Amino acid sequence: MKEIVIISGKGGTGKTSIAASFAFLAGNEAVVADCDVDAADMHLLLEPDFGRTEDFYSGFLAEIDETRCTGCGICAEICRFDAIPEVDGHFRINALNCEGCGYCEKMCPENAIAMRDLNVGKWYISKIRSGSTMVHARLGIGAENSGKLVAKVKDEAKRIAEREGTAFVLVDGSPGVGCPVVSSLTGAHYVVLVTEPTVSGLHDLKRVCELVQKFGIPAGCMINKADLNPEITEQIGDFLKETGITLIARLPYDETFTKAMVNGRTIVECSRDGLREQMEKSWQKVVEVVGEDSFK
Repeated sequence: MKEIVIISGKGGTGKTSIAASFAFLAGNEAVVADCDVDAADMHLLLEPDFGRTEDFYSGFLAEIDETRCTGCGICAEICRFDAIPEVDGHFRINALNCEGCGYCEKMCPENAIAMRDLNVGKWYISKIRSGSTMVHARLGIGAENSGKLVAKVKDEAKRIAEREGTAFVLVDGSPGVGCPVVSSLTGAHYVVLVTEPTVSGLHDLKRVCELVQKFGIPAGCMINKADLNPEITEQIGDFLKETGITLIARLPYDETFTKAMVNGRTIVECSRDGLREQMEKSWQKVVEVVGEDSFK
């Protein structure tokens, strides 16, 4: 089983559209993991059934037992996060400010504060339209620990792939270079980078390439909307040659991306022309590279 991660240096490059198309083309050969948990949207394209739903707990949140609290205010004084304001003569926990450190619990003379497990989101195991399995999640509003939720999604996807003997785990990672991306890359066999020919696209591609190279993971790149700015497209091509990253495809600007999103479908389902053929060739190229002896 080989793990392929699709990421981008910035949002809006078409990363999820390409990842969903690869998932559709792979069919039963891939378990899909949507690890863009902060802004999950692959479910909009692959029609999951949300067959299994689980709460995800990570970190702690302070809770005051008002029957024990004497209103001494020690907790508010020692909280460095200003998470325990006094409201109408009573001390309350501000959930958005609380970091779950537990210091207030230890310092409360009346043992009126307890730390409870924090529910930060949900994760799901679904069957999708292509007939394969997708593991996906939704991080709660304002919640942290997205990296841990990504790890949970990936672990479940790999467990299912190993149990079912699936050839690939196909991961749609978050844009950028933050903690969720690091978590998505951990254990990957190959990375597909998606970029666009803009100044910010090239700049952020360089940042994410540096991260991937620190992990020592082989990578290829797809340039979306490549015909909109030929000059920067060439600069991206030169950069890829310098860094030893394979150029998988130069995709033209195509309104099929938008049409597919509006209709809740992948771009390969909505295209019967050159774009579908390019996506099929791109997926086949990825499969061939990942199947080489160096990846075994």
